[in-house]
Amino acid sequence: MLQDKTVLVTGGTGSFGTQFVKVVLAEYQPRKVIVFSRDELKQYEMAQRISDPRMRFFLGDVRDVERLKRACQDVDVIIHAAALKQVPAAEYNPFECIKTNVLGAQNVIEAALSTNVTRVVALSTDKAANPINLYGATKLCSDKLFIAGNSYAGQRNLRMAVVRYGNVVGSRGSVVPFFRTVRSTGKIPITDPRMTRFWITIEQGVRFVLQALERMHGGELFVPKIPSTDILTLADALAPDCVKETVGIRPGEKLHELMIGEDDARRTRDMGSYYVVEPEFPWWDGKATTEGTPVPLGFSYTSENNPQRLTVAEVRDLLKTLQLE
Repeated sequence: MLQDKTVLVTGGTGSFGTQFVKVVLAEYQPRKVIVFSRDELKQYEMAQRISDPRMRFFLGDVRDVERLKRACQDVDVIIHAAALKQVPAAEYNPFECIKTNVLGAQNVIEAALSTNVTRVVALSTDKAANPINLYGATKLCSDKLFIAGNSYAGQRNLRMAVVRYGNVVGSRGSVVPFFRTVRSTGKIPITDPRMTRFWITIEQGVRFVLQALERMHGGELFVPKIPSTDILTLADALAPDCVKETVGIRPGEKLHELMIGEDDARRTRDMGSYYVVEPEFPWWDGKATTEGTPVPLGFSYTSENNPQRLTVAEVRDLLKTLQLE
């Protein structure tokens, strides 16, 4: 799949990008892996941690289409992970979020169309399903752009797909490192005790993207089956002796996250360990329609109705495995 291929990862110095690069270099035989990001310090630090002659670093921003086109010369595969992801920050800085998450996605597609790229997988989020915040809305736009990008590709050997999953355990700026930081105060701020979220590890996310890259026909939205937990369970696992203080939901937050809504059920197939939402475009050739099982009408996949719910003990075991506790 990636043997002797050149892979470009946008946002490659982030939590996902770093792990993706490690796995691809260790287990595949790529010709080159290009890390494309805008922070020279993070690139320098990443180069110190991962020393491999197949690695390349490109300074650039996905807002700059010409720089992207230059970086994509001789690239075979793009993994698009660059995004502004903090919900409150997006609410207060909407123009910046749109420039990176929407226009940046369009630029990645333009760069792929202008070069010899053959496969693009874009990372999405559960917040893109029926979004109520700007971050989710921009990622929904991004998802739609990449799926429709297959129409622009025409007869070229270029296919694009989207991977959508939930919160990454322990990623930068997420709730786990935050709870670990504040528990020394004896208080844990809880937005709402009813709140639930999907959870996935970085390793699981990387493996799922590689799986989607191998199985995609172009235009699919891949959704893994992953566990969820409520905020109180997470707080009890990390700080059982702390007082739980309800502080209210932040701007743009949901009580529960959604990965597949009822309106998408008629195009969704259960593939065993994951779901595939098929595109509605007339060019979809139905290659995947013989695989999996159609989900029932009215189906939805939410963190609240998810049958896989983590207990306090399971959360603690997971955090120990990830060396986060």
